[in-house]
Amino acid sequence: MTEAIKLKTGQKTITISTTEQKLSAQAGQTTFWGFLHREKFRAELAGALPHVRTSPNALKVTEIALGFIAGILAGADKLTRIAHLRGDPLLPEVLEIKRMPSQSTLSRFLGGFDGAAKNLRSFRALWHYGMHRLPSRRGGYTLDLDSTSLLHEDGGQEGVRAGYTRKGLKPCLKPLLAVLEEAKLVAQFWLRSGNAPCASNVISFTLELLSNLPRQVRLRLVRADSGFCEDRWLSVLEERHLPYIVVGVLHHKITSLLRKETIWQPSAVPGTDVAESLYRGARWSRERRLILIRHRLGARKRTGGKMLIECPGYAYQALVTSLPSRVPPLEVWRDYNGRAGVQNVIKELLYGFGLPKLCCKSFWATEAALSLAVLTYNLSVLFARHLGWLDKVTIGTLRFRLFSTAGILSYAQGSTHIKLGIPLQNRPWWRSIWDKLLSPFPNCNAVAQSP
Repeated sequence: MTEAIKLKTGQKTITISTTEQKLSAQAGQTTFWGFLHREKFRAELAGALPHVRTSPNALKVTEIALGFIAGILAGADKLTRIAHLRGDPLLPEVLEIKRMPSQSTLSRFLGGFDGAAKNLRSFRALWHYGMHRLPSRRGGYTLDLDSTSLLHEDGGQEGVRAGYTRKGLKPCLKPLLAVLEEAKLVAQFWLRSGNAPCASNVISFTLELLSNLPRQVRLRLVRADSGFCEDRWLSVLEERHLPYIVVGVLHHKITSLLRKETIWQPSAVPGTDVAESLYRGARWSRERRLILIRHRLGARKRTGGKMLIECPGYAYQALVTSLPSRVPPLEVWRDYNGRAGVQNVIKELLYGFGLPKLCCKSFWATEAALSLAVLTYNLSVLFARHLGWLDKVTIGTLRFRLFSTAGILSYAQGSTHIKLGIPLQNRPWWRSIWDKLLSPFPNCNAVAQSP
């Protein structure tokens, strides 16, 4: 604008004009990047990426990846929206890069991921980076496996196939991911075509994950839904002495166990009864412990399980487990119910980190883009943990309280200055955040989650 604009708001007139000052709406990201600079993430990223620069004037691949992560943190869910941040004067200074990448630069960068081996080699190190920063737990970590569907109605990308989703048979992609429940950290992420069965590649996925676990991350339990209840995968867990709880499929042979003579024991939960037996499913190599749970529909507003025609008034669940018989059936059920946390992680990835819209023409480029978005999620989890925020903090909260804080970039006497637009009453809270981030020694001083 070359001339001021007069905006009438009823009682007064506001003059709107432009400024030559270097302003940014993402100055609050300085906290996040200050944390990553301290954690030497840039060097880790440079060692993981397999690309090389195509010309002396091109951005380094590390700079492109850092720009991608900054765009996801800002709320971008498409390459064009990440490229829109090229007009931000502050982010390149904080990230120590030449400039934010353009859409064509991002497309070429992601196109460099052209095969499964290259993707696996790159992101294996980055998944390990996140897990390596978790503390050891006396009881161990719980590993939850799940898959989800990413709808792509246009269906023109590689790997997009018609598959079963919550909206019926739709063109989609089906990622497979594993989450460490206690930390809410994604331990591994693979992409699959939309027509892949739920348990497709789960054995290779599990073996790769187990080989990549840091020494201090010990697994106490593996949990999964009915789509993973396959004999070969369960045998892999048993061979490695990993306890598991997996939802059993309520097919004819299991429902035949639900007879009048089944001994149901009332539990401490009103309206919920439990029973157990040994069960050998079709094409299984051995018998396994089966926990049966029934919920009286009139006693609960919402229950898990399924209704059976021959047993009206009840909903049933079946859990297959390798936990010993000394663990009561009700405790097995309660332990499995903790798996609901993985659904919250998936929702966060879908709605906070743009997974449904980050899709490229090439299948492996799409997997790389989605993996970088999931890596951004992991980094935000580690950032919150470093501040002492043990309660789950969503990316929406981080953006509202921290990242989307305005700032002014200036240069004076040979140094760079950033002035943050922080209300006076919130400045002590921001000071405590910077004290935590800049402290050269580890400390236990947690920062309040809000001003």
